Amino acid sequence: MGSARLGQPDMTNDDRRRFTSLGERLRAARHRTFVGRSAELDLFRSALDGTDSFAVLFLAGAGGVGKSALLRRFAEEAGAAGRTVVEIDGHTGSPTREAFEAQAAKMFTHHRAVLLVDDFQAYEPLEGWLWDRFLPRLTVGSLVVIAGRQPPGAMWSSDPGWEDVLRVTFLGDLPHEDAVALLMARGVPAALHPALVAFAGGHPLALCLAAAVARDGADENTEWRPTQDVIAALLSQLVGQVPSTVHRRALEVCAHVKTTTEGLLRAVLPEADADSLFDWLRRLPFIEPATTGIRPHDVVRAALDTDLSWRDPQQYEDMHRTLLRHFFGEARAASDSATLGQTEALMYLLWHGSGLFGEHDEHDVDEDVLRSGDRKVILDITAEYANDETAVIVDFWVERNPEAFVVYRSSGSGDPVGFLVSLRLTEPQEEENAVDPVVAEAWAHVRRTSPLRDGEHLAITRIMLARGSFPSPIGDLITTRVVAEAIRSDRVAWTCVVLQDPGAWQRFPFFAEQDPLMVPIGDRSFGVFCRNWQETRLETWFEQLKPRGMPASQSLPREPSARKFAVLSRAEFDAAVRGALRSWNRPDALAASPLIPTRVVADAGSAPVDALRKVLSDMVGRLSDDPRDAKLHRAVTMTFLQNTPTQQAAADRLGLPFSTYRRHLARGLQRVCDLLWQRELLGAGGGTSRDQGEWS
Repeated sequence: MGSARLGQPDMTNDDRRRFTSLGERLRAARHRTFVGRSAELDLFRSALDGTDSFAVLFLAGAGGVGKSALLRRFAEEAGAAGRTVVEIDGHTGSPTREAFEAQAAKMFTHHRAVLLVDDFQAYEPLEGWLWDRFLPRLTVGSLVVIAGRQPPGAMWSSDPGWEDVLRVTFLGDLPHEDAVALLMARGVPAALHPALVAFAGGHPLALCLAAAVARDGADENTEWRPTQDVIAALLSQLVGQVPSTVHRRALEVCAHVKTTTEGLLRAVLPEADADSLFDWLRRLPFIEPATTGIRPHDVVRAALDTDLSWRDPQQYEDMHRTLLRHFFGEARAASDSATLGQTEALMYLLWHGSGLFGEHDEHDVDEDVLRSGDRKVILDITAEYANDETAVIVDFWVERNPEAFVVYRSSGSGDPVGFLVSLRLTEPQEEENAVDPVVAEAWAHVRRTSPLRDGEHLAITRIMLARGSFPSPIGDLITTRVVAEAIRSDRVAWTCVVLQDPGAWQRFPFFAEQDPLMVPIGDRSFGVFCRNWQETRLETWFEQLKPRGMPASQSLPREPSARKFAVLSRAEFDAAVRGALRSWNRPDALAASPLIPTRVVADAGSAPVDALRKVLSDMVGRLSDDPRDAKLHRAVTMTFLQNTPTQQAAADRLGLPFSTYRRHLARGLQRVCDLLWQRELLGAGGGTSRDQGEWS
């Protein structure tokens, strides 16, 4: 960390003259800056004075959480109580029985001695011997404290003899007030406390490393950020060496996502053994279980993510895009209930730390449909958090389209505490426009800009309200549902989101890129943010968003900006398909086809003329998949793809009467147009079966 001092408040000359040795001065400084851990100290004191009968205390906690500092305080407490203290440090000791016996010899020659073992992970090969042979030999009244990154093995808890003898305590982060007290004790200016606590939380090592830099190298008015020296020191202490490159990749993935599962590792690291990687990750001391997988300690997460984005920004961005594509695909393909989990994971990737998404692990509300008794509560919520005029509009939609409502209920009482109105509209309706000015303005904007085509719809997130503010557990669920519906919606041409306070959402990329349509309703104006998905695919827009951990100073060459597609009406599209087939052998004419800038051709991913030929050939080939369409396939292929000079010649080669041939050709052309149109609306991966009238 360069020349930064260790962050201790300056001592006066009188303070220094009080000490007779450097060791005494170090002990005094450590004592002065020790904060918190009152529960653990009380527990240890109760064992010293005999009020608690346990003989072995096991302290388990991640690296840097303060186990060594606590053991030093235990040593002071035991010494002050007149007890002989024996200290063994796994970091410096030899991990053999003989060495351990030699270091602990005083335990057998001094009455009521106290043994303190630090960095016990170095002695893990001796755990069985310690449990079965060494500790039982200690005299009654001895006290042992073992500190390590992992809790004791199952042998301890499964043996009834140890039930009253052993106590296991998990040492976690300091609470907020103790974290602030630590910074004060280290001499950090109060103005910097919020920034340091935001970075380090209550992790003592992270706080101390940050304090060492902030106290001596930061201006009080400067927004503090951890230096790479701090990040490197943290990773060295908390993570250490990893077994291989693929293990490091797994750790970096784990740090970048909300939670990690074995299935995720298998999907994004296909060359690796996902089973063994997941087992390795879950055994790491800074990894903790969550309801949907495992996750790293927040400080480790931030350090790993920041380190990779600085050390290898291109790899960081590649990893980010791989994960984004995975979660997007999973959200689109999963069942409705599973989609919410995948969408939440996607939102964490993009907006973690933005302040707009709370990322709560547990929700005390349940998602439900609108029920007959909900009407009054929903209208009350609307009148309280919006206004009476909006309540009238909500009442209209309750009556007209109850399926558009998602209701959020308290898990305890079942009462509605929030709701979402999500409209799927295919054409303007006079009554709807007359009652709801937001819907009327949205339709007017769509007509002015790019009208809907056959089979498309307009999706309006009309209102989202909850008791309380955003972000909140209810707000998280509502936001997740809105994004999930956008991801899963087929043939959506436009998305409109209505917000009461549009300015508060400007950090959110969907809203920051555009000016809202402002619609007055009663005493309030509502912002309507509209986005045209006819021109840009939703997944492509997601991929253009900058990874959350990428510093603004790093500007990588990004993939080409999302291409804006040409938007043709159905009649224009069908005419262009027929014209392209007639021009099959004329590359110059194909290059001028109106289909070239459409989505259906861009999805083919090659040179424009080659791409156009490929999609036409593919769709004509699809006619041969169904025996009922085989005759249509032959008519279209013979006429356009085999260089037949005239339609009469094509009929002759097929051995068909000209009228029969023309009928087959007309039906075949229409079927090709239908297939291509469905692909234009749904994209290359969308659609279902032929019987449902959709492309697959």
